[in-house]
Amino acid sequence: MCSVDLIASTVMSDDLTISPTLPLVEDILSPWQECIGSGYAGYRNHVYRMLHCCFALAPCSEQDRNKLMIAACHHDIGIWSDHTVDYLPPSIREAAKYLATNQLSHWEEEITLLIDLHHKIRAINGEIAEKYPLLEVFRRADLADFSLGMILGGVPEEFMARLKLQFPNAGFHKMLMKAAGGWFARHPLSPPPFMKW
Repeated sequence: MCSVDLIASTVMSDDLTISPTLPLVEDILSPWQECIGSGYAGYRNHVYRMLHCCFALAPCSEQDRNKLMIAACHHDIGIWSDHTVDYLPPSIREAAKYLATNQLSHWEEEITLLIDLHHKIRAINGEIAEKYPLLEVFRRADLADFSLGMILGGVPEEFMARLKLQFPNAGFHKMLMKAAGGWFARHPLSPPPFMKW
């Protein structure tokens, strides 16, 4: 089980190594390359930056690292699978398919929560955080990358700088801003559906 101290300014892991490729990530993402198209490099690099932030934030078992990799690969995939800004439900659906295909459906509740809560604005705590401590790690790691390193949540600044060099943005944030802009044009008074308080 991953042990996490939720004090945002404290790094709980000394794993600041950068792996240029992770076989499980490549196995999951490669079949999506054609569907994602020109956004593939950007999304792949976002997944790698986010995962390395997770690994830096908390010392995790191999099983927990696998859960994080599965969730990270699928967490935004609904943008492309269903061509929607309301991408959490289809992302969860695609993750559930992957889990079922690989006899990992016993992880479905946790993977679903990892994806569903990754854009939660406030920290994840209480009973659910005690049961699934990876949730807050995943949320903070995504926020660190989504904010372009402006909200690091415990990820060392120098480490984030190295991640950006190893895994360039490749237009990922530009694509997100374009998608969010389209949402606000149609729903000027409503936050995007992926945001949770």
